Order: sequence, then C-alpha cells, then structure tokens
Amino acid sequence: MYVQDLLNGLTSAGIYILIALGLTLILGIVGIVQMAHGEMYMVGAYVVYLFSMSMGLPYFAALVISIILVGCLGIVVERLFLRRFRGDVEGAIICTTAFILVLQTAVKGIAGPSYKDIASPVEGVVEVFGARLSWEEIVIILVSAVLVVALLVSIKWTKPGQAMMAISEDLVGATLQGINVDRLSSIAMFIGCGLAAAAGGLIGATFSLEPFMGGFALTQGITVIILGGLGSVPGAIIGGLILGLIDGLLTPQVSPTIASIVGLVIVILILLFRPKGLLGYE
Repeated sequence: MYVQDLLNGLTSAGIYILIALGLTLILGIVGIVQMAHGEMYMVGAYVVYLFSMSMGLPYFAALVISIILVGCLGIVVERLFLRRFRGDVEGAIICTTAFILVLQTAVKGIAGPSYKDIASPVEGVVEVFGARLSWEEIVIILVSAVLVVALLVSIKWTKPGQAMMAISEDLVGATLQGINVDRLSSIAMFIGCGLAAAAGGLIGATFSLEPFMGGFALTQGITVIILGGLGSVPGAIIGGLILGLIDGLLTPQVSPTIASIVGLVIVILILLFRPKGLLGYE
C-alpha cells in the first residue's frame, strides 16, 4: 500500500516540480512573480487538447507543440509587457494578474466553459513493486524526469544556462560582465512557460480540463518555491518532491483537504527554522 502511495506522490511531485521550476526561472531571471503562470499551465493543457483531440495528432506530438507555442507566448508577454516592470513588484503583479483574466476569458470564449478530456496516450496499468500504477502516471513521472534532467544539464553545461544562474545570483555583476539580460529573460520566459505547458499537458491526460484550473497550479508552485528557497533550482526540485510525497502518502489516510492543510503546516514549520527555504540563498 505504501509503495502505491509513494508512486502516486511521485506523480504529483513531477507536476509540482515542473510548475515550480518555471516560476523559479522567471522570478530569478526576469525578476517578477508571474501570477499568470497557472494560466500558462492551463493554456498548455488546452493546446494539447486542441491538437490531439480536435486535430488528431499523436499525444506526444501535441505535447511538444504545446511546449513550444506556450513558450513563444511567454516570450511575447515578456518582451511587450513584463520587461518594463522589471524591478517594479507592484506593477508586475498587476500586469500578470490582468493576464489571468485575459487568458481565462479567452480560453472560456474559444473552448467553452464545459470540462474537456484528453485521451490517454497509453492505456492500462502496470505493476511496480507490487503496486498498480496507471500508464498515465508513469508517463507523467518519466516525462517530468526527462525535462528536469534536460534543464539541469542545460544550466550546468551551456553558456546561456550559466549566464542565467549568474543573473539570478547577482544581476548587477552579471550586467557588468556583459551578459545580455534582456535576451536571457526571454529565454527564461520561454523555458518557464514551456515547463508549465508540459505540466498542464501531462495532467490533462489524467484529469479533466477547465478554464480555471490554473489557480491550483499557481498555489502549489508558489508553495514549492517558498519551501525550496526563492531562486533555487535544486530547492524547487526538493520542495516539489516533499509536497508531492506529502500528498501521495497522506491523501489515502485522510481527506484531500486535510492532507493539503497538513502539507502547509509542515511547510510553515520548516520555514520557522529555515526562513529562506531549504536551499534559499543566504
């Protein structure tokens, strides 16, 4: 039973990590709290629905298209609207909150308010260490792991990745070194929104879609980055794992509401001893 709960927790953790990594990159590089990040997650799910269910493309092809299109949407939003609010916390929050309403209204007007379902890319269940896990959950775990590893490798071994980390640690110093902050902000926005779209597309094969599904994603993403430490990529991964495993292990024992409350209490207790989060910069 505990193996089953553990694997369910890893499924939730995969989604939380993708959302939180996107938020972390945007906060660290662009310098804003992207309040519409949950709506990028929602739009990503609907794009997968459009291409896979309405246009008949294979699910994974639709997922890749969704990541690219929503990533490009992020670039447009950053260049046209968010760049001018760098360093202006209140302005950025107002602007990105407005995008929540815009994107929700647009999706509701185009797709309608009714729930949508994405067909599972793989049917059936598989036994893992005696636990029965659906293929949808396995896909979420595997794809999330691949995307996380790809991001970590790009940060560690590519010049843009190293430059983004330099910006997140010391913006002024990075600028003095000749790093193009505007260019890397666009790249960070593309990656962050693309990861959110990936999370939305993955979860869409398990749960129904609706235009207001982004609120939960934003809440969980913010909780994870606060727990892991603002601006810390490893912290976002560890925080997502903790929150996902709390959900997986507690939900079968108590109601989902109580499990969420317990999770938040644990986060608060951790922050009492580590106010900057588990791996936040001192």
